[in-house]
Amino acid sequence: MKLSLAYSPCPNDTFIFYKMFKKSMFNVHLHDVENLNKSLDDEKYDISKVSFYKWLTLNNKYELLKVGSAMGNGCGPILIGRGDKSLSRESKIAIPGKNTTAHLLFQLCYGDFGNKKFMTYDKVINSLVNYDVDFAIIIHESRFVYQSMNLIEIKDLGQWWEKETKLPIPLGCIVAKKNLGKEVICRIEHEIKSSIDYSYANREEVLMYVKQHAQELDLDVINNHIETYVNDFTIDLGKIGERSIAELQKRALKQGIIK
Repeated sequence: MKLSLAYSPCPNDTFIFYKMFKKSMFNVHLHDVENLNKSLDDEKYDISKVSFYKWLTLNNKYELLKVGSAMGNGCGPILIGRGDKSLSRESKIAIPGKNTTAHLLFQLCYGDFGNKKFMTYDKVINSLVNYDVDFAIIIHESRFVYQSMNLIEIKDLGQWWEKETKLPIPLGCIVAKKNLGKEVICRIEHEIKSSIDYSYANREEVLMYVKQHAQELDLDVINNHIETYVNDFTIDLGKIGERSIAELQKRALKQGIIK
């Protein structure tokens, strides 16, 4: 049985899934995470990277895998600006997708605030630089380069979450259609773990594939990205990871953000 597998072009995902990309049993698709989030509504892919925010709204159809997640400390989205404006309810704020955990964390922290402009993450930072918006929420590689563009931090939403909850930040996860069955899902988890092991053991080979899809091509940025987002929680969510997801759901329900 050939399974469809979808993930983002970000270095952590291309690093994680390289071995599976090479296998004929998977039909691989690469898309921005917000496009992946939207595809969940149509049940387009058997296995997919999605934001935890989106999964919380469709967890009746998709099984959360214990492996492959982007979760950790010091790795959350950051609200940034140019330093020329004060944040207000009228501020135009670029957000990397309506269904992203970055948007959910912003809502949990600020409530219904600002004039939100949703776009794919690769357009967010340039929209701020080009004065199309007043502020921006950055994710992925952008958190490693924004200071070199004379942009400043307004609020580290990841630090806010960690201070509030004393838990790691749940950003993205890997899900599989529940109708695949437990045996197939267990096999998928094994394949992902094997793929991660392969990438660590064959880093130079894998980095060639990673660089083909990365937004930032600087090798230090790519390696920082991988080291930040591929960690112990990627190998296994564990009890702490599960607590973090439950806390995210509880807070989102309490504020009426999800039903």
